[in-house]
Amino acid sequence: MTAQRSAGLPDWVLSAVPLLFIYAPVGLCHLRGVDSWGYRLSIPAFRDARAWLGAAGVAVGAAAVLAVPFGLGYHLWQTVLFGKAPGAGLPADFWTLVAYQIFFVALPEEFFYRGYLQTRLNELWARRWLVFGVPLGPGALLANAYFAFGHSLVQVQWWHFATFFPGLVFAWMRERSGGVLAGALFHALCNIAVVSLDHHYGVR
Repeated sequence: MTAQRSAGLPDWVLSAVPLLFIYAPVGLCHLRGVDSWGYRLSIPAFRDARAWLGAAGVAVGAAAVLAVPFGLGYHLWQTVLFGKAPGAGLPADFWTLVAYQIFFVALPEEFFYRGYLQTRLNELWARRWLVFGVPLGPGALLANAYFAFGHSLVQVQWWHFATFFPGLVFAWMRERSGGVLAGALFHALCNIAVVSLDHHYGVR
């Protein structure tokens, strides 16, 4: 049961969540008297093909590294533990799924959790750990904890704690690139892969 439905609110209320993720950081920066541009929260213009292709290359590269172990683990999880067999192909509304995951889910969430919250927490705690040449700190861990918890505010699922772990990759990408686009595209790829695999194995 979602928090929105349990409160008796209409479904359209959920459409305000991405807007809140995007505009709340800007509002918070305004209240604090700081320039939100300093957090590098902006998304490149669509005509900036170089920026989008560069971010997509980083996202696809990370996905390629993780695809085989994740796909194998998911296959064993569904077939061995739950006795399910592979079936149908991609969801019928696949391209709608792609657009939804990029623009309605991944970009707003990365904008808030990694773009603003992680950066704000980095101002409180130094990034003293070097991970594959990229400095990270407690801010990344705490932002990811909020990220995992935030999923259950929309709909409670037992596996939401696990979103903490891919969130660490999103956090790394934020620090590596200085922006949110690469992490957002990888975030979307992860979500698209899970939904597609769930469909393929008849989970939903």
